[in-house]
Amino acid sequence: MEKDQQMKLKSDKMGTMPVGKLLFNMSLPAMISMLVQALYNVVDSIFVSQYSDIGFTAVNLSFPMVMLVISFGIGIGVGANAQIAKKLGEGDREGANKIARNALFLAGCVYLFFIALTFTCSRLFLSIFVSDDRILDQGTVYLNIYIGLCIFSLVEMTCSRILQSTGNMKVPMTSQLIGAITNTVLDPLFINGLNINGMQIVPEMGVAGAAIATIIGQALAMTFVVTVFIKRKQDVSISLKGFRPDKRVIGEICRVGLPAMVMNAITSVTVSILNGIIAGYAYAVDTLGIYFKLQSFVFMPVFGLTQGALPILGYNFGCNQRARFKHTVRLAMTTAIIIMIVGMVIIQFGSPYIIKIFNTSDEMAPFTVNALQIISWCFIPAACGITVTTIFQSVGNGLYSLLMSLCRQLILLVPIALIMNSIIGVNGVWWAFPLAEVVTVIIFFFIMIHCFRRVFREREEMFGVVK
Repeated sequence: MEKDQQMKLKSDKMGTMPVGKLLFNMSLPAMISMLVQALYNVVDSIFVSQYSDIGFTAVNLSFPMVMLVISFGIGIGVGANAQIAKKLGEGDREGANKIARNALFLAGCVYLFFIALTFTCSRLFLSIFVSDDRILDQGTVYLNIYIGLCIFSLVEMTCSRILQSTGNMKVPMTSQLIGAITNTVLDPLFINGLNINGMQIVPEMGVAGAAIATIIGQALAMTFVVTVFIKRKQDVSISLKGFRPDKRVIGEICRVGLPAMVMNAITSVTVSILNGIIAGYAYAVDTLGIYFKLQSFVFMPVFGLTQGALPILGYNFGCNQRARFKHTVRLAMTTAIIIMIVGMVIIQFGSPYIIKIFNTSDEMAPFTVNALQIISWCFIPAACGITVTTIFQSVGNGLYSLLMSLCRQLILLVPIALIMNSIIGVNGVWWAFPLAEVVTVIIFFFIMIHCFRRVFREREEMFGVVK
């Protein structure tokens, strides 16, 4: 009993520590790691683009399938995170262990699916966009290496989210840094090779080298996280000794994690559709690509913030701490809005200077600046939307979270873009971003209020609280 109590104390801070201090401690490491990830994506693109235009195109065309892998990993991790935090809040440590083990099993099953997918569909997928055999060859090699060894990434993401559910945010941040730094160091080495005094130390591998560098970074990150689980006692165990898959638990992980997976995967679908809408406008496709690279530096910290808030919300929902739950929601949403306001101001006034890193021409620059300034008005309602999505996830309501994610990024955005494009042209497509966010927030805000009252009323009945 005493041992179990000591183990519980690590995650118990989510029910006792002052909310402001707790949210800061939980979110800051995640925000840093997400910013590192955003920076890594840009740096990786720079190295490949310097090597060859063909390689750069091949990697860009591979992006949707790479995002699909990441989306599945995030979905499993978020589903496990919310459910484990809830179980810990209820004092059910064995239930939390069961969820963690089933999450890892699910990650392994997803890996087998991707193995089959990449070795049968990679080239076919790339051929939808291009017919150049050189691009197809390099893109196929990149995907076969990246997805063929994505088990490291899937396990690392799952284990990191499990640790986050217990309040441990520093280890996931460190693993992210290990992966990003390793990849950044190895990228130029493996892409271009290393020649010292006429002796070829490392062969030139081009695009394949970029994929290998990424895999090595992911493998080291996974090794670090798993070692922490093995060497240090955690609130949750991932030991598979005597493990048997549980369909009900796996179903719960998928139900809660599906919105997070969709939210990440749908970006690739949306970008493809929007590219089709704006393809006839000069500079529009490149401008949209620049926007998505830049917006990650604003959105990623907010995603890091909600990563920190999710286990706090889940824990306090689990132990029926309504006041702490509401306090966390208010603080998280306020902080998200402040981050987005800062990002919007930077885009509004700094975009003429920021876009220079992408070597935009004098003709393209004003077009791109105008687009960025219009789209950035979506940042503030997006802050509210992302926070509300997290609230739904924390109380186990994956359906509303899923619908909200779809509305923000597809169901409302694409039709509004089509209609606005027919009315005022390409600027209408840019205005579709803030309009879709505003409409989504208005609709789901009232749904959130109703859901919040209902789930806490049920929780109070469970705990025998009389009102």
